[in-house]
Amino acid sequence: MATDRDLVEGLVERYGSPLYVYDLARVRSALEDLRAALPQPSRIYYSLKANPHPGLVAELRRGGARAEVTSRGELAAALEAGHPAAELMYSGPGKVPAELDEAIAAGMRTFSTESFGDLERVGAAAAAQGVVADCVLRINAAGAPGQGGLRMTGGPSQFGFDLDGLTRDKARLLAEGTRIVGMHFFPLTNARDEEGLHAELANSVRTAARLRDELGIPLQLLDLGGGFAAPYATPGERPVYGGLRSSLTAVLDEHLPGWRNGDPVIAFESGRYLVGDSGRLVTTVVDVKHSKGSDYAVLDSGINHLGGLSGLGRLLPLSAQPLSPAPEDGSDEGPATVTLAGPLCTPADVLARAAKLPGVQPGDRLVFPHVGAYGLSASLLGFLGHPAPAEVLVDGGKAVSVTRLVLQRHTVSPLVDPHSKDTPTMPDTSLPTATDTIAPADAPDHGWDEEYESVLHDVLPRLAAKGPLRPDSSLKAAGLDSMAMVEVLVRVESAYGISIPDDALVADTFATPAALWRVVSTLREQAVGPAA
Repeated sequence: MATDRDLVEGLVERYGSPLYVYDLARVRSALEDLRAALPQPSRIYYSLKANPHPGLVAELRRGGARAEVTSRGELAAALEAGHPAAELMYSGPGKVPAELDEAIAAGMRTFSTESFGDLERVGAAAAAQGVVADCVLRINAAGAPGQGGLRMTGGPSQFGFDLDGLTRDKARLLAEGTRIVGMHFFPLTNARDEEGLHAELANSVRTAARLRDELGIPLQLLDLGGGFAAPYATPGERPVYGGLRSSLTAVLDEHLPGWRNGDPVIAFESGRYLVGDSGRLVTTVVDVKHSKGSDYAVLDSGINHLGGLSGLGRLLPLSAQPLSPAPEDGSDEGPATVTLAGPLCTPADVLARAAKLPGVQPGDRLVFPHVGAYGLSASLLGFLGHPAPAEVLVDGGKAVSVTRLVLQRHTVSPLVDPHSKDTPTMPDTSLPTATDTIAPADAPDHGWDEEYESVLHDVLPRLAAKGPLRPDSSLKAAGLDSMAMVEVLVRVESAYGISIPDDALVADTFATPAALWRVVSTLREQAVGPAA
């Protein structure tokens, strides 16, 4: 019977070293454990910042978790994994108009807002597309006294509304394009102590109930955040939080008695707890050397693949174990303790100091455990240009997906015309980008004909189900995958007697009906002249 070591060695032989391996069975187990620890009914959001790998996101979706995203990249990953845009939550400070436009066009309607300015920007983006955004207010409240974990709010912070500001400027909550539906708390992260975690969550419940009563803030959705801990790159187990459900249920019953019937809906979010112990990084020792009283094992992976904070001078407590234990007779020679260094040309590329790896030799495989969260995507991938490790999803001892992140450089078109409106310009015959072509939802004349609308509706039934074709509809959210894209290309080129060049076959071209039509109509005019 094949062992886990045999599985990993076989993966390295097939896909190379270094290598990330994620076990989907552990993801399912973590979701079950978290759900068992929380009051029911409650909603769980997976925070993609921990690891946006679409395979992990899809596994959690199948288990009933929703997704919380903070960027266009995470939004794309959530949609690729099958999450309906309407069920996602968009959070984080510093949301810019372009990403809000894209999120709303994709169908997102729920946003966590961090300030009055953030709320107003969300509202402006929603109003421009003729919709209303449901907003929860992230609250920067004082935490429970004397509790551990990394604090996220409670003092001066870029995160959340200060309580005194809410009281003073309450009228600004009536931002056009928004509807306040609740509150969002996230006071700390990575709290292993159940008593301390309960104290923080209970404090958030009491604060939410008080703000609802004193300021009249609607409370249909209460996101209590997370703080659930998991080991990172060291041996250990996830906390179980065995008493949290009963203790927090009592607090909810006292302060929000309608919660069991969804008034309000209670939600939690987690990243590291759900995927942290599912992943490991397998590396190979390239060289072992002695330098001025110290021993080094140089690996084929470093802070470019694990522990990006090390690049900022923060050495995280990482621990590597040999994939194959050293012989018990001690016949292998080598240093007892070594500094584990990576392949980058910087002294900051150190993954562990005084690592106890007796007999370590070039060619040995080392494994960093519990790096399914804040591993590859939180590291210095672009530094020195080494290729990213392959990422392998395994289930039941078999590889079910093997992918590799690739950094690519693309030409970027200007967001606006760089010339003054008073300066004559040559006619623009270049192919457009999405920012050139997304029309307002109420544009009176989109320019396309019935043939074009028929093609998109035939290929994308989900788009047809929404009624007449809108210029700003997200084609990806409507199911435009690679196969559908080929069908659209063939039918559009045949219908209009054009050939779309390779340099136009980019994501921006296929973002919306308006973006694709701009390319089609430009090529059509170049071929036959402007329409009469």
